[in-house]
Amino acid sequence: MTQTRTPVALTIAGSDSGGGAGIQADLKTFSALSVFGTSVIAALTAQNTREVRAIHDIPPAFIADQLNTVLDDIQVDAIKIGMLSRPETIATIARILRERGLGNIVLDPVMVAKSGDKLLADESVNALREELLPLATLITPNLPEAAVLLACKEAQNADEMQTQAEQLLALGSQAVLVKGGHLADSASDESADLLLGAGEPRWLPAKRIATANTHGTGCTLSSAIAAGLAKGLDVPTAVIDAKAYITAAIAAADRLQVGSGHGPTHHFHAWW
Repeated sequence: MTQTRTPVALTIAGSDSGGGAGIQADLKTFSALSVFGTSVIAALTAQNTREVRAIHDIPPAFIADQLNTVLDDIQVDAIKIGMLSRPETIATIARILRERGLGNIVLDPVMVAKSGDKLLADESVNALREELLPLATLITPNLPEAAVLLACKEAQNADEMQTQAEQLLALGSQAVLVKGGHLADSASDESADLLLGAGEPRWLPAKRIATANTHGTGCTLSSAIAAGLAKGLDVPTAVIDAKAYITAAIAAADRLQVGSGHGPTHHFHAWW
């Protein structure tokens, strides 16, 4: 009997010691969606559900060692890239991805904290825009991140959101998923994301869920999309399936009692 090869996804991101976001969220998501997860850790954080107390960046040479070591042995079917804070790190990863000719790359350009504070210096934003965006199959910015990438004001309505999605697509990625949860009409009971560049434009609405436990939702969504691509789904199908997964994970988040701040979503809601 011929055994079907296990689909494999790789996450390149920071570690979250609190377990709700970053590498930890990505690996949980891959496992929940029946994909084997591998990882390259770009930074270590000391954080919990209330704060990020310290960040330790991994030297780019060791990031390259991690990435090349995984790729030398394991066939990776999709890659999710999370927050990368240093231009040298971004350039190192981009160089290896180009040299290896890798595809199915989902880039979650984490640049703005929940407080609204910008997390990356201008030189890192420029490196992300110039080095990694053109390699991406899909980028998944929220509205504050889209505004940073485009050096403009944050979109305030659906028309502005679509204009910014078109401008982001022109930066070189194959497709763009702009997440609309920050729209000015956020009092609405629905939130819609916009997918451009993968066939016809698609608005993807979802019900807003009343919970404070939303830590790691962006990481989880992007890694769920990567898991779909690793299993051979096309971009629209991978996005739709990932949206369904993260919506269910948020809906089940209050079943978890973890920490006293913004808790995690429930990655394994279908099992426990």
